[in-house]
Formats: sequence, C-alpha cells, structure tokens
Amino acid sequence: MESESIVYGCIRDWSVTDVEEQQQRSLTNLAALQALPEADGWELFHRDLFGCSTFASVLPQSQVIHFGGSYRSIEYEWAVWVQHFEKLLKQMYWASAVVHLETETNGTHTFRWESEHDSHQPSSEDLQVRCVWERDSSLRL
Repeated sequence: MESESIVYGCIRDWSVTDVEEQQQRSLTNLAALQALPEADGWELFHRDLFGCSTFASVLPQSQVIHFGGSYRSIEYEWAVWVQHFEKLLKQMYWASAVVHLETETNGTHTFRWESEHDSHQPSSEDLQVRCVWERDSSLRL
C-alpha cells in the first residue's frame, strides 16, 4: 500500500501603490495559473490545485495564491513536481513562496523561495530554494 503525501502552501506578491500596476501583476499571475492543464485524469501538477482572489478583491493588499493537494507517495516524483512549480513561478510576480510536503514515511519538508529583489518579475532566471526537513515520529530509536 502506498502512503499518502500532502502538499500545500502559498505564493505571495507584495502590494504596490500604483493601482494599474497591481492589477497588471495580478492578471499576469492569474493568466499563469489559467495556463496550467486541467485535472483531467491523473495530473501531477494542474490548475485545480490553486486558488486565488481576483485582482479587484486584493487591492491594495498583497496577493496570496494558495494551493494544496493529496498524492500517493509524491516524494518519488518530487523533483518533477518542483520543476513544474518553478516553471510556474518564473511566469509570475511574487515576493515569496512556500511549499509544505508532509509524508508518512519521510517526515515534513518545507521549501521556500524568496525573491532576491523586492519582488520577482516574470523571467527565465534561475530560482533559489531553501529546504528545511522536519521529522516527527512516534518511533523511538
């Protein structure tokens, strides 16, 4: 029997004072999410994982895009999931992103991406990720 893995987190973009710029940033992010494939059958990474407010409801506050899903042993395909996530991030405006991976066998991992500038702009530049591994087990070694 395969174990269940839970993936969840959020992508956050800072608010900007220029209303038109904020709307454009939000629309760019929404377009990137809408370009993801639908969850048709078994998809590893799809748009139905994500939830987001429209740009009208986030002004003048930070845009927060949340996501989450349940998988069977995603840790075996984790590198592929992260590649898809980073491809999405490269198309968006964001200041920080966090992904929590909870596994039954390998504990909890937290992955963080933070823009080196005030906010990442859509580009092809490489992204930096930091991973923190936490393990909570009832087993006593």
